[in-house]
Amino acid sequence: MRYASRRLVALAAAMAAFFLLAPLARAQSAANATWSVTIVLPSPLIAGQPATLAVFGADKRLASGVSVEIGKDARVVTDETGRATFTAPREGGYLLAKSSAHSSAALMDSDAPAAAGQTIRVEPVVSLKDWFTIRGAGFRGEADANRVKINGERALVLAASPECLIVMPGPKVVTGPAKVEVQTGESRWSADTTLVSLEFVPPQPPLTPEKKSRLPVRVQGTAQTLRIVVENETPGVLQFARGDSQELRTSGGADNFTEVEVQAVRSGDFSFHARLVPPVDLDAAQRYLQAAAPLAPKDLQRRLKKLSDRLAHHPRDAEKIGRELDQIVSATFASDLRTILESAAASI
Repeated sequence: MRYASRRLVALAAAMAAFFLLAPLARAQSAANATWSVTIVLPSPLIAGQPATLAVFGADKRLASGVSVEIGKDARVVTDETGRATFTAPREGGYLLAKSSAHSSAALMDSDAPAAAGQTIRVEPVVSLKDWFTIRGAGFRGEADANRVKINGERALVLAASPECLIVMPGPKVVTGPAKVEVQTGESRWSADTTLVSLEFVPPQPPLTPEKKSRLPVRVQGTAQTLRIVVENETPGVLQFARGDSQELRTSGGADNFTEVEVQAVRSGDFSFHARLVPPVDLDAAQRYLQAAAPLAPKDLQRRLKKLSDRLAHHPRDAEKIGRELDQIVSATFASDLRTILESAAASI
C-alpha cells in the first residue's frame, strides 16, 4: 500500500492506481512515463518460449510506448496496456530487460516442465494492493491467454511465462480468505490464499516539523503476524528513525498493527509504501549468485561463490547471508552485476 500527503499537518492517504488494463482503463502516455520506469518481468522464463513483461511509469501507472531492451539482441515496445510480449532467448541462464536507466533480471530454464497433474502455488498471504506471483506449469507466455480470477472476480495478468504469472487483484476483490483460479485453454488450476490490506492511519501526535511521532500501519484481512517492509519515499520531508526502509512484524490478533517511529523534517508533500516481505526462494538466490559471479571482479567472485555455497549447505543462515549480500549490493555501482545481485538479495 502506498500513500502520499500534500501537507504534514493533514495526513491524506492516496492509493496508487495499478489496475489499468483496457477495457478496464487505459495505460498512461509514454511522454509522461518513460523517464523513470519499473519493469515487471516473470521468472523463470523458458528458453525460446513466449513471455510477457509489464512496465510502470514514475506515477505507478502502466506505461505505453516504452521501449525495452531484451537481452543483447532484441527490443520491444509496450502496447496500450503497458505490456509487451517477446520470445526468450534460446541460450543463457538469465535474462536482463532494460529501459530508461532501469533494469530487471529473470532466471531462464531450458525446458518447460510437463503441465499434466501440476498444481499452482500462491503464497499463503498476498496483498490486495500489490501484484503477486502464481507458479506452476502449462501457462501461456501471452498474458491474456491466461484467465485468472480471485473469488470469482477477474484479475489482471501483468506478466507471464510458461511457469510464472504475475497478477494484480481486481478492484472488487476484498480482504480475507480467497480462492485463486487459473484457466489456460482447457487446463484449470486453483489454490487458496488470504488477501490482506496494509492501511496507514494518522500518526499520533500529528506530524509537525522537528517533532517525533509514530506512524501506525494496520492489517486488514488476517489476524496472523506478518512481516512487512515500510519504505520512506520522501526522506527530505519525513524521516524514519531507523532508516528509510524498515522491516517490521505486526502484532497479530484482532487489532493487527505495527508502528514506525518518524519525525517531520519540514513541511511538504510526503509519501510512503508498505508491502509484504517477499517469499524466500533460496534456489533462485543461488542461481542469481552463480549468474552474477562471472560479471564480478575476481575477489568478489570468490565471495559470491562462498555465499552460494553457504546457502546450499546452511540454509538456516539465509538471514545473515542476506544482510551480507545487501552490503555488497550497496557497494556495487549500477550495472548488470548490480541488477542480478539485487535479484539474489530479493530472493532471500
